[in-house]
Amino acid sequence: MRPPLPVGVIGVGVLGWHHARHLAALPEVELVGVYDIRPERCEEVARALGTRACRSRGELLARARAVTVAVPPAAHAAVGLAALAAGRPVLMEKPLATSLEDADRLVAEAARMSVQLQVGHVERFNRAVRAAEGLLRHPLFIEGERLAPFQPRGTELPVVLDLMIHDLDLILHLAGGAAAVDVRASGAAVLSPLLDVAHARVEFAGGLVASVTASRIAKHRVRQLRIYQEEGYLALDLATGRGEFLRLRGGWSPASPASLDDIAERVVLEAPLADALRLELLSFVHAIQGEREAVVTGAEGRAALALALGVTEAVRLAALASPPEP
Repeated sequence: MRPPLPVGVIGVGVLGWHHARHLAALPEVELVGVYDIRPERCEEVARALGTRACRSRGELLARARAVTVAVPPAAHAAVGLAALAAGRPVLMEKPLATSLEDADRLVAEAARMSVQLQVGHVERFNRAVRAAEGLLRHPLFIEGERLAPFQPRGTELPVVLDLMIHDLDLILHLAGGAAAVDVRASGAAVLSPLLDVAHARVEFAGGLVASVTASRIAKHRVRQLRIYQEEGYLALDLATGRGEFLRLRGGWSPASPASLDDIAERVVLEAPLADALRLELLSFVHAIQGEREAVVTGAEGRAALALALGVTEAVRLAALASPPEP
């Protein structure tokens, strides 16, 4: 039987805490320590999980064989490069970085050191997405809607890099690696200095079109993805992990009056109930051990970042083309 993999967590704020608690419970892992720039927070988490509060990032890297990184996005490049240079596989929370230059440096360093770089696009492990995987056949049009109530955490990024990037990554995955050939977008900063709401229309080589909206000033939380393809329509509620597939029945003709139930059968999408973050962390461990490929590689994380930055730039250009009236 393979011994547990020694893993550490760098950054144990709100999200890093969840990384650490899941890792502490995985039998495949030994949580050998946590590190945070706030010593009191580091001690608090270490006590709660029965692990070591490391006094420096270097101390943690010396103890761990791999790390997950959940520091603020502006520090992703510096922290990730230090861990990769030490030969430690990294699971980096999304976005991979805040610039393409930093993303490229991370991907290049992982390749140079021949170690794993995985990116935390956790929606890939969403129950509804897992249930839909086997039913997808050349999507033609995708609608994404991701709304959240306002909270100060996350406002150091525009909403495109904070929230919309989840759906952009899923759409890139569904597009099968096709390149975005046209990006149009609009948005506004409402409660913070950066974009709080944005809408994008993205056309891909091959004809797929995606329409995506993200807002962090909504009254209610919404996370939905709707996928249209030739033989049906998939509606995924990412917030609940539920979904359904309206699959076109054979033999129907527009000349024959019929109800929707006569035209399409409703298939409830089901996948085993499991915590998406736990599955993501487990996939990281298995990829390190060579048991399977990484689910979201550094290159895929870089592609999602590139598209998100493209949307942000499209918003800026649209605003310049249509200045507000005096």
